[in-house]
Amino acid sequence: MEKKKILVVEDEATIQELLQFNLERNKYRVKVVDSGEKALSAVGKHRPDLILLDIMLPGADGLEVCKSLKGDPKTARIPIIMLTALSEEADIVAGLELGADDYVTKPFSPRVLLARVKAALRRTESEATTSRNDLITIHNISIDTSRYKVTVDEKEITLTSTEFKVLQLMASQPGRVFTRYQIVDAVHGDDYPVTDRSVDVQIVGLRKKLGEAGRYVETVRGVGYRFKEQE
Repeated sequence: MEKKKILVVEDEATIQELLQFNLERNKYRVKVVDSGEKALSAVGKHRPDLILLDIMLPGADGLEVCKSLKGDPKTARIPIIMLTALSEEADIVAGLELGADDYVTKPFSPRVLLARVKAALRRTESEATTSRNDLITIHNISIDTSRYKVTVDEKEITLTSTEFKVLQLMASQPGRVFTRYQIVDAVHGDDYPVTDRSVDVQIVGLRKKLGEAGRYVETVRGVGYRFKEQE
């Protein structure tokens, strides 16, 4: 099997070395660059399978790079994990709203970061499979996207159109954190308006209808929601 290619965008030499050592030890092919401009050039030349992107960079910062890559159809599907020393929730939310798939705050455990990398790559492979398949099955939940049908433990439950779309969005990418605004964008155009505040109401209703399975819809404090990954 061909090794996955990971682009590390980080300007601190010690962190570059730490990331490269641990990634290569886990059989990944690694390219390291130290600026936003070099990152955009490297993506065009090498087309990585995943990008580890620091927010604080010389020149174009990580948020600018993320926005550029996620705004281009050719690179939009490449998973991006943001690396940041910033503790402000606003910076984390900003990255996620631009399309970043996950984030890790410094200082970080190499084991935790590697787990996030593996999870992001699995999600990408799962999305590719899901796009060719109308059925999403995770935990004890089955979602038939072509028939708008959801079953829990083989018992059908009735969801509103909005609840269905929220569930489909999160269950198709388990482990990924979605901000309220991302969820609003995903369900925009339903038969009634959806706001970031009403997302919380939709989540409450969705959990209630899912019953015991509602615990798989997890709250990420200060950021949004995610669907628990299959163990």
